[in-house]
Amino acid sequence: MSLKSCNKVDTNRSQLEIEISGEEFEKALEAAYRRENKKIMIPGFRKGKAPRAFVEKYYGENIFYEDAINALYPDALDDAIKAAGIEFVEDKIDFELVSAGKDGLVFKATVTTKPEVTIENYKGIAVTKKPVSISEEDVDAEVKKVLDRNSRMVTVEDRAAQKDDIAVIDFEGFVGDTAFEGGKGENYSLTLGSGQFIPGFENQIVGHKTGDEFDVNVTFPEKYQAEELAGKEAVFKVKLHEIKVKELPEFDDEFVKDVSDFDTVEAYREDIKKNLTEAAEKRANDEVENQMVDKLVELVQAEIPEAMYENRINDDIRDFGYRLQSQGLNFETYLKYTGMDANSIRASFRPQAERQVKVRLALEKIAELEAIKPTEEEISAEYDKIAKAYEMDVENVKKMIAEEDLAKDIAVEKAAGIVRDALAITETAEKAE
Repeated sequence: MSLKSCNKVDTNRSQLEIEISGEEFEKALEAAYRRENKKIMIPGFRKGKAPRAFVEKYYGENIFYEDAINALYPDALDDAIKAAGIEFVEDKIDFELVSAGKDGLVFKATVTTKPEVTIENYKGIAVTKKPVSISEEDVDAEVKKVLDRNSRMVTVEDRAAQKDDIAVIDFEGFVGDTAFEGGKGENYSLTLGSGQFIPGFENQIVGHKTGDEFDVNVTFPEKYQAEELAGKEAVFKVKLHEIKVKELPEFDDEFVKDVSDFDTVEAYREDIKKNLTEAAEKRANDEVENQMVDKLVELVQAEIPEAMYENRINDDIRDFGYRLQSQGLNFETYLKYTGMDANSIRASFRPQAERQVKVRLALEKIAELEAIKPTEEEISAEYDKIAKAYEMDVENVKKMIAEEDLAKDIAVEKAAGIVRDALAITETAEKAE
């Protein structure tokens, strides 16, 4: 194969003229003849026994051209694209046969390519970062969550229901003398003051004791999901079976030993503060990263072919499908549950795809401008890292991921590091949550 020419014929469209030698073409024709001859009938010969010259004379000398071209075309096109130093981004290729015969094969292929990209001022991008400061009140709040997770429910019998108690009730609702659908429950656990029920309901349970039977009078909101009840007055017949309270454990050294690897309250609180600080620092850094990406998306200049967005959407939808499968769902079931169709799901992935494509192009261009070339050691280390993460043999990883593609990924990450290290960061007054 030899690349005769590569010419840009439109925005992001290049036409390659490719020549295959007569010797290569002849080998492909002979291979096509051997594959197809067993199906061919020629008068005077048994099926599959006619010499190639007779077959070509009987059916025409170009009978095997299409099969031969189809066999040669993929590798020839790949080699030509590499020789031209371009990257194509779409499987749709316009093919034009120029000539074919004893002297060889010449064809033209028009492909969609990656766009020409420009980017400036990517160093010194201005971003803001929230300061990280964890207070004792933050630690207290986390301790409260731990105590809450380890709490137990205790039945109260010596007093009336209070706010924040859990009341176990039977209830049935009536508008006039008619019970309405969905207004009945038995042994329902209701946290008083939680706002689970319509306004006024929970407050009227407060003050009642276990065993009490009483009416709760309410008015449904004007904008209520059940239109037939909206704005109407109702009476609920209620029986209070049980009052429960949440009993929290004592926060002491013994509790700490039970729920952690620490021996004292002080050590446990220090560990909580450390973990909260790390989590807050990560959130603050993630927000800085998002600002950086947003700015790169703004800075990149390119006429991006639609095919790149569509390819990215396809990849994202495929990954989403894998995640659904891991949860025991298939894509069709998900669409049914959400009321979406294929077009609407693609539209929902569009903004994310555009952002991913633009930032990738930006970082690839920065890698080019900064002359980033990953070393063999870096590529080898990345293969080892992937193999370890997926518990695979490194040789199998190499079969799955081409070294050229892995090198590009490493270069892109290093380019992101250059931009990141040059950020102009201003700390805000607002604390990171």
